Amino acid sequence: MKFEDRTFIALDLGTSNILAFVGRQGIVYNEPSIMAYDNITNSLTALGHEAYDMLGKTHENIRMVVPIRDGVITDLEAAKDLLKHVFSKLKMLNDWKNSIILLACPSEVTELERDALKQVAYDMGAEIVIVEEEVKMAALGAGLNIDVPKGNVVIDIGGGTTDIAIISAGDIVISRSVKVAGNAFDEEIKKYIRSEYNVTIGERTAENIKMELGSLAKYKGERTMSVFGRDIVSGLPKEAIISSEEIRNVLVNSFSRITDLLIELMENTPPELAGDIISNGFMICGGGAKIRGIKEYFNGIFSVPCKISPNPLAGVVEGAKLFQKTINKRIENDYYGKNAKDVKKGSQSNLI
Repeated sequence: MKFEDRTFIALDLGTSNILAFVGRQGIVYNEPSIMAYDNITNSLTALGHEAYDMLGKTHENIRMVVPIRDGVITDLEAAKDLLKHVFSKLKMLNDWKNSIILLACPSEVTELERDALKQVAYDMGAEIVIVEEEVKMAALGAGLNIDVPKGNVVIDIGGGTTDIAIISAGDIVISRSVKVAGNAFDEEIKKYIRSEYNVTIGERTAENIKMELGSLAKYKGERTMSVFGRDIVSGLPKEAIISSEEIRNVLVNSFSRITDLLIELMENTPPELAGDIISNGFMICGGGAKIRGIKEYFNGIFSVPCKISPNPLAGVVEGAKLFQKTINKRIENDYYGKNAKDVKKGSQSNLI
């Protein structure tokens, strides 16, 4: 089979959302990475938006599962169920057969974790599986020309991890990853409200607070927000009034770990790339890029220009779509060249 005839599928297996791109069709799936199982029958009852709406509102016979945590698969069987149900729901399960799969993953996943990611795709019937770093795909999706020998700093703030990389001449020169991102911000908001107001809130409420009030710099129209939870003393429902300034302080404190990591990366940057970074600045990608004042925050600390990806939430699969041409060239060279007979389905080549 010619590589042009194979289906190209790119998957952004995020902690918060899973996105699927299929060649000649575009993004066919974009929903939360959460699933609901019936404990009695051990069957999947809901996934995506439907499961997300159940979060914090289920009984003991329903368990909520997030198969991808901090950017890597922690529940392989649930991940298989997730992918099978996604493509079965879209009536596209046959597209996996003999397909080319690109899986986007955090920069510092281990070989064991990469193998787990690949195995899911192979079990679905894929012929060729390629693993690329999310931050590299996000850079392409943000419109950066990563092929030129000039340094670009990309900060990809996702749901489970923040990946920071310097990319030049088509690949990552140096990268770092930290498990501080959207979910960690939500947890810090929950801790703050519990300690300050003696109120326990759920994950969805914390996320709503982050989206409604979250900022890293002062902005016009700052306001307060009513939050409802459970009083930790009486156990009764209780209201708390939260301000934008309070949430800003929580987020700035959390972001300090990201800036520390960025400083560490800059200290280990090859000198020849330092000048490029001063002029090119930082590209901010991922869901965290939508936090108000994030450009001003990084600019104030590092005194370099900052840009926000034009499509931060779908930037990884947008980049994968652009990377498809490169993949086709590699496949043509590696699979249809002089060593074609030595390449077997599922083998570990320099492409994978």
